[in-house]
Amino acid sequence: MDKNFVNSHILISHSPSCLNRDDMNMQKSASFGGKRRVRYSSQNLKQAIRKDSYFDIKLGHESTRTRELNSLFLLLSSKLSERFPKELIEKAVSFLADKRDVTIEESRADAVAPWCVEEIEWLCNQLATNETIKQSCDEFISITANDDNAKKKKRSIIKSVYSTLEKSGQLQGLYLALANNIDIALHGRMAASGLMRPIDGALAVAHVITTHEVDADIDWFTAVDGLQELGSGHLDTQEFSSGVFYRYASLNLKQLQMNLGLIPDIKAPETPESRKKALVIASHWLHLMATVVPSAKQQSFAAHNLAELAMVSFSDIPVSLANAFEEPVKAGNGGGFLKPSIKAFHDYWQGVHIGYGLNERCGEFVIADTPPTGMKAANTLEELKTWVLGNGEV
Repeated sequence: MDKNFVNSHILISHSPSCLNRDDMNMQKSASFGGKRRVRYSSQNLKQAIRKDSYFDIKLGHESTRTRELNSLFLLLSSKLSERFPKELIEKAVSFLADKRDVTIEESRADAVAPWCVEEIEWLCNQLATNETIKQSCDEFISITANDDNAKKKKRSIIKSVYSTLEKSGQLQGLYLALANNIDIALHGRMAASGLMRPIDGALAVAHVITTHEVDADIDWFTAVDGLQELGSGHLDTQEFSSGVFYRYASLNLKQLQMNLGLIPDIKAPETPESRKKALVIASHWLHLMATVVPSAKQQSFAAHNLAELAMVSFSDIPVSLANAFEEPVKAGNGGGFLKPSIKAFHDYWQGVHIGYGLNERCGEFVIADTPPTGMKAANTLEELKTWVLGNGEV
């Protein structure tokens, strides 16, 4: 149980597509090694993964991400009104978001945040049964000023509430409520005010870039008007391209266990049971990294491609291998960037692995190639997932 980081490295070749666009409706790109690479953002990939049916089946429902408090209140009311009155649900949202009048349409949080139904349910139960928490909530909501003294008083109330919960043994209930939402445990959330607990995400995900230089193509497309005799009803352009993309993510197993309420803090020793639960999530995350593709423009391009290479390392530190492609990969003798990308990846891994004396355990599934010496060779993605479940030791 010594390795804390599970690093996932994916090479995936996308056929012509436009998976992520900027505010000018152009493909997102980045300069790396002094050359233009096509890019899709980590946010784009994470959102696609959260929306994927595999995530819902294996890891549970995604959090509700919004700053529209009235819409959130209506959603929560539909889910919790059989157990709690709407006035209580309104108080819980106000206490967590540090906002009053959440029932009006203009009510908005300071920023988009992931919300967990189980967390609201837990707080509603506290407000209904714990008079001290209820009084603190009422006092907090009654503060209408926004000056330094008001902010100081609010912080004091929040600190007191957490102290009360901890002394009464109820604080673990909040952590367990949040643990029902693996989405938040993985990706974390920022919270600067209110009772909402900030969470450090257990997962770091890199922006996805091509291993080689890319010049975009332009598609002139038309929308045919069936009742117009000549020409088209609409004419426009769309940038697109193809390429081999490198995906990287690092999962902090102990942070994940803490976020799930399996261990009390990051310094606490993990147990075989808590680590096993974290490894189950790691294996499912690997599956999602290798199979999920962002949905943008897919009705026009259908770039539903699966990973050509999936490598996992159990390591003491997070290690990206993006610099394997700092010098852009050149097309092979027969054309194509996939095989030279795999070779560049393997060569760089060996250099880093040996040069830094990394005490890693590495496993790889790769189509039509062979993992280098020192890696566990998996014939299928499922076999590699099983290896992850076995702590990289089977």
